[in-house]
Amino acid sequence: MIKPTFRDRIMIVCIYIFLILLGFVTFYPFWNSLVISFNSGQDTMLGGVTFWPRDFTLENYQIVFQDKRLLNAFLISVLRTVIGTFLSVLVTALLAYGLSKKELIGRKFFMIFCLLTMFFSGGLIPTFLLVRGIGLMDSFWAMIIPTLVLVWNMIIFRTFFQQLPKGLEESAKIDGCGNWQIFFRIVLPLSGPVIATLSLFTAVFHWNDWFFPSIYISSENLIPIQTLLRQVLNSNTVTSQMSQLDAGALAHMSNVAKVTGKSLSMATMMVATIPIILVYPFVQKHFVKGVLIGSLKE
Repeated sequence: MIKPTFRDRIMIVCIYIFLILLGFVTFYPFWNSLVISFNSGQDTMLGGVTFWPRDFTLENYQIVFQDKRLLNAFLISVLRTVIGTFLSVLVTALLAYGLSKKELIGRKFFMIFCLLTMFFSGGLIPTFLLVRGIGLMDSFWAMIIPTLVLVWNMIIFRTFFQQLPKGLEESAKIDGCGNWQIFFRIVLPLSGPVIATLSLFTAVFHWNDWFFPSIYISSENLIPIQTLLRQVLNSNTVTSQMSQLDAGALAHMSNVAKVTGKSLSMATMMVATIPIILVYPFVQKHFVKGVLIGSLKE
């Protein structure tokens, strides 16, 4: 083992200092938003709220969770994330499995056709006209079907499938398995790390996306939480959310006057952000492994 020199030690110290500063710069905005969400709005307006709530209160979250729109939007986001992730990963894996077969007729044409969509898109107006033409406007499926196949995920799936030993499929065919049985009973069970990684990417996209619903959804009952959060941040007032509360709910909030637009916005942001953050620890062990496996090529 080579003993590090004095210059190496200095370099290691500089790297650690840089990483600590980078981590602080990345984490502090989220922490400060969390602190403000637990701090009195009127006290926040005075400034100086940094690392800890100066006037701790739960009024911001009480108003947020009393808003019926937010609970409905949260449910829509959960359904969209779960259903959209499941269907997107399944359909993308099926497409990638077919394109991984060298004997597929027109394989290169279909691959080039898919790759072109990564660099050239139809644009917003043609996409809008297409969604409207197939009758998906103001529909839950308008948030699912247009993003059902993600080409980058397909490429990762395809590369991984090409690395699987051919003997597995050949032995399965000898035992009488068809293509569907091979895919669901052999290929998918062996693709756990890649599925976990791409499921995380897809779930984060569906959870964080506010743009598609703002264009294709007009009914308040189908608006996801991120689109609702954007409306709250743009309005930056408590009027819209306060109007959703009845007199009985307001009677139990003695300090409701302490709530301001900024404190309410931070509380809504935390409700919209924390659930997807909690998903990362459960798939982190598959994250690096899945990306590396899917990015290698024979």
